[in-house]
Amino acid sequence: MHTPKHLGIDFGSKLAGTTAAAMVQDKALKVWQSHRGQDADKWLLELITELQPGEIFIDAPLTLPGIYTQGVYTSDAEYFYRACDREVQAMSPMFIGGLTARAIRLRATLAENGRAVLETYPSQLAKLIFPQHSGYKKGLTALSVYTETLQDLLPFPIAEAPTNWHQFDSLLAWYSGYRHLQGQAQLYGDPREGRIIV
Repeated sequence: MHTPKHLGIDFGSKLAGTTAAAMVQDKALKVWQSHRGQDADKWLLELITELQPGEIFIDAPLTLPGIYTQGVYTSDAEYFYRACDREVQAMSPMFIGGLTARAIRLRATLAENGRAVLETYPSQLAKLIFPQHSGYKKGLTALSVYTETLQDLLPFPIAEAPTNWHQFDSLLAWYSGYRHLQGQAQLYGDPREGRIIV
């Protein structure tokens, strides 16, 4: 099996130390995580320069609701959610405005260097592939159970078991990317407005 070159990212607050990334290295899925107080955006760009991934699959909104780019402002238009957010019950890109702006800027920066950044949503993948489990992101008790189940689905071993849900979500972001590259992913939303790949 050839080694996939894509990167999965769970994108967190800028200085919280909650941004994690996953990619295959030496035939195993490896995870990296930013540290509290560290600029996550700068850290990510440095990591991407070092790892040289192909596509990047990130858990963050990469577009705004269509009204802002293609609509005439009317009182009954949708200002908060994109179609894809409604379909997967994601937070509005407007409610998490700072994170959305950082993600869109990151995408633009990487596009200037010829890198494709695509949007994913680990919570939706968790619903699809772990219907039998409960406790996702509700404390660390269930993390090992979820990790074992995920490992059974993955084509590569996880190098080190994730120690928190941010690391786990970066593995899910990677797996959504893998599903997409295999032609098995589900797509949500309107392509003119923004798609979520799961």
